[in-house]
Amino acid sequence: MSRITRRKFVQAAAFAAGAPTAVPAAVAAGRDATADMPLGVIRGLGDPDAELARVKELGFTTCQLSGGDLSADLARRTKAALARHGIAPTSLICMGPGDYKWNFTEGPKTIGLVPPELRTARLERLKKGVEFCHAAGIPAVCAHFGFIPEDPNDELYPGFIAVMREIGTYARERGIGVWFETGQETPIALLRAIEDIDTGNLGVNYDTANLILYGKANPVDGLDVIGKYVRSLHAKDGRYPTNPRELGQETPIGEGQVDFPGVFRKLKALNFRGHITIEREISGPKQIEDIMRSKKYLASLIRTA
Repeated sequence: MSRITRRKFVQAAAFAAGAPTAVPAAVAAGRDATADMPLGVIRGLGDPDAELARVKELGFTTCQLSGGDLSADLARRTKAALARHGIAPTSLICMGPGDYKWNFTEGPKTIGLVPPELRTARLERLKKGVEFCHAAGIPAVCAHFGFIPEDPNDELYPGFIAVMREIGTYARERGIGVWFETGQETPIALLRAIEDIDTGNLGVNYDTANLILYGKANPVDGLDVIGKYVRSLHAKDGRYPTNPRELGQETPIGEGQVDFPGVFRKLKALNFRGHITIEREISGPKQIEDIMRSKKYLASLIRTA
């Protein structure tokens, strides 16, 4: 496993803050390479104006949105706040209703659209999310859709494909994409599902840490399998699980097992031109501190990887 060391992370962050180093020709010519992969964060929709003002204050130009009642009024206020603060929306995280258990024992029964008894209510929620995106000017809905069966002969698989085809079609008719967030399934199982659903508007929100936290793939190698469908990326770090019942541990970027230089080299080889959303699943001042350090580091990688 190739991984970035703490020293390299600190050195790269220092470069982003202004330390002298060689500058690629495109940057020297006045073109900022980060325009090809703009950086953003995740914010809730409790108060769109305040949340998006904070995104701008932190120096980001894009934002993935989450939560809210998904009402027509909230969509109107969100669209206005996005325009007011000059923030580009990447997608709407749209999950629920009901509890999600983020582990290996209860997760398969509670996450996404794989559990049959949860499909009807969650399909309706997703349709409401699609309508919200259409009204607010958000290009896609994004979710964890569940532990997609590795075996396509599994009895859960045909029903899952059918309900995903329904939401994919509903979204396509309204000009909205549907993005799978990586994590619970291997890249090849996700590739098979996308091609079996086949609605033409499906993509992947590639979470670098989730592939490790669930023990499903090396995030660099996973791009060889699913890279052509990657539309956005969650920049997040973590460690492989050692407890067979619990996920691995999330860490600040640079302290886990994600090979970020390798990920960005592979993204560039794939001609990826999408959003990079920094995710740090803690709260409080430390979350913002980690996000801002990661912002400097990732900007340096985008320019130099």
